Amino acid sequence: MSAALFIAQRLSAAVLALAVSVHLATIIYAARAGMSAADVLARTHGSFRFLALYAIFVLAVAVHAPIGLRNVLREWTTWRGRSLDIALGLFALLLLVLGLRAALAVFL
Repeated sequence: MSAALFIAQRLSAAVLALAVSVHLATIIYAARAGMSAADVLARTHGSFRFLALYAIFVLAVAVHAPIGLRNVLREWTTWRGRSLDIALGLFALLLLVLGLRAALAVFL
């Protein structure tokens, strides 16, 4: 399982690098253009491209963060086993649900 988690975290990191770059470039563009939050929302409203980007972004976060947190908790605490994996699985699900909800709110 450790090898699979290692690979999943590295792949999600690569996706995050691209998604964060696009996200930051969008913020910089919007700020330089003097756009307000309302202007940005007007442009992203109904955009399947932005929905797809942020859905992928959220999915990558939901994979990447719990794996990293699992490693930190295993290193810094005595928490091991199934309860740790279940707790972090639930955390991943929470990140996924909340993130997709936010992306959908911008889209709708």
